[in-house]
Amino acid sequence: MTEQQRNARFALTVLFGINLMNFFDRQIAGALGEPIRIEFGLNDTQLGLVATVFTLVYAAVGVPLGRLTDNWLRTRLIAIGVTFWSVLTAASGLAWNYTSFLLTRIGVGIGEASCAPAGQSLIGDLYPPERRARAMAIFMLGLPFGLFAAYMLAGYIGEHWGWRTAFFVACLPGLILAGLALLIREPPRGAIEQRTSLALPGSPFRSVLRIKTMWWIVLSGLLFNFNSYAVNVFQTPFLQRFHELGLQDANTISAVSLGLTGAIGLLAGGWLGDRLRVTRSNGRTLVAAFALLLAAPCVFTALQQPKGGVIVFTILMGTSSALSFAYYSTVYSAIQDVVAPNLRGTAVSLYFFAMYVLGASFGSTIMGALSDHFAHQAMLTAGATEMEAQFRAAGLHSAMYVIPVLMLLCSGSLFGASRTIAADMHAMTTQTR
Repeated sequence: MTEQQRNARFALTVLFGINLMNFFDRQIAGALGEPIRIEFGLNDTQLGLVATVFTLVYAAVGVPLGRLTDNWLRTRLIAIGVTFWSVLTAASGLAWNYTSFLLTRIGVGIGEASCAPAGQSLIGDLYPPERRARAMAIFMLGLPFGLFAAYMLAGYIGEHWGWRTAFFVACLPGLILAGLALLIREPPRGAIEQRTSLALPGSPFRSVLRIKTMWWIVLSGLLFNFNSYAVNVFQTPFLQRFHELGLQDANTISAVSLGLTGAIGLLAGGWLGDRLRVTRSNGRTLVAAFALLLAAPCVFTALQQPKGGVIVFTILMGTSSALSFAYYSTVYSAIQDVVAPNLRGTAVSLYFFAMYVLGASFGSTIMGALSDHFAHQAMLTAGATEMEAQFRAAGLHSAMYVIPVLMLLCSGSLFGASRTIAADMHAMTTQTR
C-alpha cells in the first residue's frame, strides 16, 4: 500500500467519524425534544422552530464556507468547524431558557456547515472517479449510524441521567476527531484526475449554475430532503398515534427503519454506482433514480397497514430507507463528476443551500400543517366539536401519503439528470484541460 493510499484510508475513516458526530449532534435535540419542551415550558411550535432555524442557518453559512473550502486548507477548516460545534453542543446542556438553547443550536449549525463541502471536496481529491461512490458511501454512513445513535443512545442517557448529560457526552468524541483531522495530509486539488489547469473564467457560482445536471440534482435534493426531514420528525409520532405504541418502542422502530437499514443502501448504492459508472456515464444517477422509484411503493404499502401491523410497517419502511439512502453515495459522487475540482466546495454548498432552505427546512412544517388540516377534516366528518386523539392519528396518517408522491417526483428529476450528465462530464473535462 502506497503512502497516498494510507492517507486516503486514514482520511476517510476520520471523515466518517466526523460525519457520524455531525448527524448525532444534529439529531440529539430531536431525540430529547420532549424533556426539553417540558423543562422550558415550550409548545410544539417553539420546539419545531429549533430545527427550522438550525437548518436555515446551516444552509446560509454553508455558502461562504463552501467558497472557503475551495481556497483554503480543508483539513484545518474541518478541524475548526468540528471543535466549534462540539463545544456548542456541550453548551446546549448548560442552557437556562429557550432563547439560550436556541442560540447554542444556531452555533452548532454554523460549525456543522463546514463538514459536507470540505469533506466531499477532500474525497474527490483522494479517490479516483471509479472508486469515488464507494468512498462517498463510507463517508455518508455517518448519517444512518448517527441517526441510530441519536435515537438510541441519547434517549438512554437522557432517561437515566437527564437530557443535559447527553449533550455533554457528545462533546468529547468531536474534540478528538477534530485533532485527528489535522493529521490528514491535504491532497492537491484535481491532481488525481490529472488536470493541467484549474482556472475557469467568470464567477464560480455562475460556473456551477451553468451545469444543467446540477439543476436536476438540486431539484432532486429539494424533494428528497423535504421527505427526509418530514419523516424524521413525524414517523415516531405516527407510530404512537396510529399504531398506539409507547415512546421507547416507537423510537426503537425509527432507529432501525430510518437509521440502521440506510447503511445497506449506502454501501450497495455506492458499489453498484461505481460498477455502472465504468460502462455508463449516467450509471450513478440511474441507480439513484431506480432506487427512489422502488422506494415509493414501499412507503405507500407501509401506510396501508392496519393498526397493529407494526412488523410489516417496519420491514417496508426499512426497505424504503435502504433504497433511498443509495441517493447519498450516488448523487453526491455524481456532483464530483460534473464539477471541476476547484469548484466542488462551491457546488456542494449551493446544493445544500437550496435543498435545506427550499426543502428540508419546510418539510416538517408543511407536513405538520397537512396533518392539522386532515385532522380537522376528520373531526368535522365525525360531527365532533373537540379534537381527539383519533382525529390527530387520522390526520397524520393522511398527510404521510405525500411522501411516496414526492419520492416519485424525485425519481423523475434523477432520470432528468441521467440525460444531461454525459454532456456535462465531457464539458468539465475539456474546460479543465
